[in-house]
Amino acid sequence: MIKSIAFDMDDTLYDEIDYYKSGFRVVAEQISSDFGLNSRQVCDNIWRVFNLGNRKTTFNTVLEEFSVAFDMEYIKKLVDVLRGHRPDIALPPTSRTVLEELKSRYKMGLITNGYLPAQELKVEVLGLKVFFDCIIYTEKLGREYWKPSPVGFEKLLEGLDTVAKQCVYVGDNLENDFISSNKIGFKTIRIIRENRLHDSKARCSEANAQYEIDSIVKLPKLLEAINDI
Repeated sequence: MIKSIAFDMDDTLYDEIDYYKSGFRVVAEQISSDFGLNSRQVCDNIWRVFNLGNRKTTFNTVLEEFSVAFDMEYIKKLVDVLRGHRPDIALPPTSRTVLEELKSRYKMGLITNGYLPAQELKVEVLGLKVFFDCIIYTEKLGREYWKPSPVGFEKLLEGLDTVAKQCVYVGDNLENDFISSNKIGFKTIRIIRENRLHDSKARCSEANAQYEIDSIVKLPKLLEAINDI
């Protein structure tokens, strides 16, 4: 019998790309202010470099394209601007409806990787606190305990006062969402959002979710089917 539902956040409950669109606008404004550049052009360049697959040195590459002098301290400043900005994002109506429905029937948990304060700001702006009985920010546990570490999942079970066999975990990322949750004994579901950022293949069979759906609106019926097995 399922008693608890645990969720990942980014690209599970909303499109993470919207967060980056919001953050890049703010970063572009900072760069344009510091170097007298056109904010729209800077933002377009950041977006282009990011979409070409440069996710680690995006800002470096864009600054080099504009031939401005910078050092790693300035890059850190831009990263801090990104992580500290109040994101212009919203919880999709479909996610809200499903969370409201499930909240009335199950204990609810959230476990999210990512840097702070960015993840806390996302939770606040998306209005997620009202839905969840326990929220685990793995960054607070320590960088070494980000998913796929099992520690966050174990803390989540403690917070929900439940056991893994009575809990379903819903995520999206085959790199870190399902390896430990499968091993611990969660039932696992992957939501494959159309605009997802991560589309890597599973590194091993254990990294796959037990079930897959292409929309969160299909989750309640799938949970009912799993309960009947």
